[in-house]
Amino acid sequence: MAARRGVPIGALGKVVVLGAGNIGGSLAQRLAESDLAREVVLVDIIDGLPQGKALDIQESAPILGFSTRVSGTTSVDAVAGADVVVETAGLARKPGMSRSDLLEKNAAIVQGHAEAVRAHAPNAICVVVTNPVDVMTYYFRERSGLPTAHVFGESGTLDTARFRTFVAEALHVAPKDVTGFVLGTHGDTMVPLLSLTSVSGVPLTSLLPAERLAALVERTKQGGGEIVNLLKTGSAFYAPTASQAELVRAIANDEHRLLPASAYLDGAFGEKDVYVGVPVVLGRQGVERVVEVELTPAEKGAFRSSVEAVRADLALLAKLPR
Repeated sequence: MAARRGVPIGALGKVVVLGAGNIGGSLAQRLAESDLAREVVLVDIIDGLPQGKALDIQESAPILGFSTRVSGTTSVDAVAGADVVVETAGLARKPGMSRSDLLEKNAAIVQGHAEAVRAHAPNAICVVVTNPVDVMTYYFRERSGLPTAHVFGESGTLDTARFRTFVAEALHVAPKDVTGFVLGTHGDTMVPLLSLTSVSGVPLTSLLPAERLAALVERTKQGGGEIVNLLKTGSAFYAPTASQAELVRAIANDEHRLLPASAYLDGAFGEKDVYVGVPVVLGRQGVERVVEVELTPAEKGAFRSSVEAVRADLALLAKLPR
């Protein structure tokens, strides 16, 4: 296959993005411009929205030089034959709204999409973005019936990117030189791992005092809310879709990337039957394995609290009418 910018054109046959809002539209644009698939399809219930955004993206192809075909539709049956499905549909947070507040309404949306995947794309790799993402990923897997390795959520990639950004700003260094992980739920109980964060190999804990580290952790936890409060009428979509595109790229090119994502735990980190953010290796078959890392006693406690927050929402989800 021909290549552009080091990416094989059409590494995937078809990627379907469910939801054509700011997240879905921006992600479709990123995927098309990267030539990761021969076809990207936007799906939304609002007639004209996915078609219009798809056409707008497609008309940039002569300028940007990508070969991906982009289309839009209101039919969820368009998931048929998809190699990758990205679930972005759902209500966005408003100021003062927690992710858990979104659970009931977004569960109804996810259920319909997951069942469509079960019927029309049983071999797809599915990336869930809809909030609260750890719970919605669990529910998507449950309703789709897909293998747990084929369904995971985008959470830690975004939270880690925010954490790395804030560390880079604090130290006045290049963001790409900051490495680390944010584990746990995509919410207030997320766990930035200070013990595993470094700048070109130099431990972060040796570069900043404890109070500055604590402030960085707190800002990371409030990262999404900070943007929501600034925008007033929306939520973040530039950094989230960059994170999502990174995950799709790892699948498309079978990169075996070690990245944080919301994955199913079956004993790893001492937890079972729950989706939560952990380091995983991603490739063409989805989650190849969960990578257990050494945590400090404080980090272990924080991670357990994060898992319990997810379980509390799962318990609420179980009480909702199906």
